Amino acid sequence: MGETNYRPKKFAVIGAGPVGGIVAAFLARGGYDVTLCDIVPELLAPALDPGIRLEGVDNFQARVAKTTTRIDDLLDDPPDVIFITVKATALPLLASALEDFVAEGRYVISWQNGIDTEQELAQHLGNKAVMRGVVNFGCVPLSPGHIRLAFHHRPHFLQELDPESKDAAIGICNVLTECGLDTQHSEQIGDMVWRKSVLNACMNPMCAVTGMTMVEIINDPITFNLVDALIKEGIAVARANEFSLGANYYPYAINYIKNAGNHKPSMLQDVEAKRRTEVDYINGKIVAYGLQAGIATPYNSMIRGLVKALEPK
Repeated sequence: MGETNYRPKKFAVIGAGPVGGIVAAFLARGGYDVTLCDIVPELLAPALDPGIRLEGVDNFQARVAKTTTRIDDLLDDPPDVIFITVKATALPLLASALEDFVAEGRYVISWQNGIDTEQELAQHLGNKAVMRGVVNFGCVPLSPGHIRLAFHHRPHFLQELDPESKDAAIGICNVLTECGLDTQHSEQIGDMVWRKSVLNACMNPMCAVTGMTMVEIINDPITFNLVDALIKEGIAVARANEFSLGANYYPYAINYIKNAGNHKPSMLQDVEAKRRTEVDYINGKIVAYGLQAGIATPYNSMIRGLVKALEPK
């Protein structure tokens, strides 16, 4: 545990999907005051009674203190820390709605997939108030308030955007770790985001476009070759922009995806539910960073275009 004077007591989680439900459940079980916020009331009701239920690698049930469908309710009775666990596509709207939340000792954490989600928040809220997390669990929604954890590779990681907020980031890590959601403070969160995003950028959209599960993609030599090309392209873009993926990242990535479960990743779940996907914050960002460094990204451009074609107009 890091030494710090910052001890947050009240939390809010915006987004009652599986990722938000997991954070809310761990904090609530740890005895903290948690408000769960989402625009869909059906997702909120079970969090109050009987409580959010986790099963799989973690098994327990925990009730949050409050729920709300309105951001304004959070501003009227502000928590110390807000976790953002919604799809990245909702960020521009959400960030502007949270502008009045910013004050001394209050922080907003992007606890999401995708590249530069924290920058989207910081544009509206300033660097001092914003932190970025990298989350290492896989989860499947079974029903509202009922989540299966397929894997949980502790620890998770958190970093502040402004060095002045480092003390607070360490304090938040301590609380999460105490609650069983082991989280370490990082100095290299940008590199970690890219390590994870290159993996997301190959499997997620391939499943979304084909309707295949991860295992089916891996076992088919034709789709596996496309995954391989996406990984290599993502690595080239990351390195050209001087993100450090570490030595032997390519064999690590291949090994990681070969152990992928027989489940549908979130982007395929979004396509099937006719929701917008996060492809712009994953493959779209690889394309943009490729452009910036003069690296061609034909595979990422193509797969992003195909996913966008499947999204509701």
